Amino acid sequence: MMPTTSTRRGKTLLMVASSGCAWRPRIVGIALLFLAMFALAPVAVAGTSPQAGPETFDVYRPGVYSEQATWTWCTAASVQIMRNILFAETDHSSAHQQQFFDYMRASNRYQLANHRGVDPQGFLAGLRHFVSPDYALVASPTFDAAVRSAVTELRLTGKPVVLIVAAGRHAWVLTGSTTTADPALTTDFRVVSVRIVGPLYGRQSINGYDSPPDTSISYATLRRFLLPYRFPFSGTPWTGRYLTFQGIRPTAAAGVVPLAL
Repeated sequence: MMPTTSTRRGKTLLMVASSGCAWRPRIVGIALLFLAMFALAPVAVAGTSPQAGPETFDVYRPGVYSEQATWTWCTAASVQIMRNILFAETDHSSAHQQQFFDYMRASNRYQLANHRGVDPQGFLAGLRHFVSPDYALVASPTFDAAVRSAVTELRLTGKPVVLIVAAGRHAWVLTGSTTTADPALTTDFRVVSVRIVGPLYGRQSINGYDSPPDTSISYATLRRFLLPYRFPFSGTPWTGRYLTFQGIRPTAAAGVVPLAL
């Protein structure tokens, strides 16, 4: 599919109907995303009720975490974690991670011999196939726009969000946030902190990649990790944007128009 743009709450976002993501730990090889396969039937995730004051919301629960089985399968493990959250599963199978990864790699926009991971197009294909067809790749022009939109859609849909960190070399799952007001009620809020799940935990914990599951980090700290996307092998439609994969409500996707590349 072609990338699209959508204007929401005064901010213009690039919503790409193709996706894929990858990261490599600082010391070890590229850690990319891939998932396992099951029958899909998304279920609602419980959260806190809307309120006028500060809001803390988190869809994480014990038992959903999966460590990536190889250095390059952060995308696959992210899909597995998201399925565990949404479908009340506790799947940690490396065989399923390989299924997810193979599907996404085959869906990559860039089929290059020296690219061993999953790109944004391939990742989006995997999320839509294995997690929910409602997922979209949102390529935001600024850090603030990316975080605010991610937190808002997480709160409104109950679906975990993927953050593409380390400039495109790794993926985290955003499961919660603390804000000064409830994003379900108002756009007048400030993000205080977010809760993240990084699939490298257990394999590597260096310089923040990755902390224990459901770690809370401040908005300011997140700036160290959520960086503009770069692809080392060529220019892309997503280069220079802050990439997140969000479960999008139908009203949020209304009015989308094609974007010429």
